[in-house]
Amino acid sequence: MFGITVRDHMMVAHSFTGAVFGPAQRLHGATFVVDATFRRPELDADDLVVDIGLASEALKAVLAELTYRNLDDLPEFAGRNTSTEFLAQVVADRLAGRIAADELGPGARGLTALEVTLHESHVAWATYTRPL
Repeated sequence: MFGITVRDHMMVAHSFTGAVFGPAQRLHGATFVVDATFRRPELDADDLVVDIGLASEALKAVLAELTYRNLDDLPEFAGRNTSTEFLAQVVADRLAGRIAADELGPGARGLTALEVTLHESHVAWATYTRPL
């Protein structure tokens, strides 16, 4: 299995509901380093996994929808704790939508999996992997 990873970051504000979150129940900011890994069993005709420039642009566009936003104010997240794990899935699903819309070029049609990792610090991160 081949993979290529692109990286960007996003800065958000949010709060959590539930005693398990302790002081994070209050509104706070978070900066996430975001890695998106695109996987396929065979390289395309150009010996690539996917066009790295288009993959970078797609990740940047997905993160731009969230960055500098208070996630508590977004209707699509109403009633949800926007945990690192949850946000990894949101980013992966939105990237998958861009892949399905051919925004990553014809070479992306051979992708079989996508893995998104959100690093909330240098010692903690969450990953979501989905088939394509």
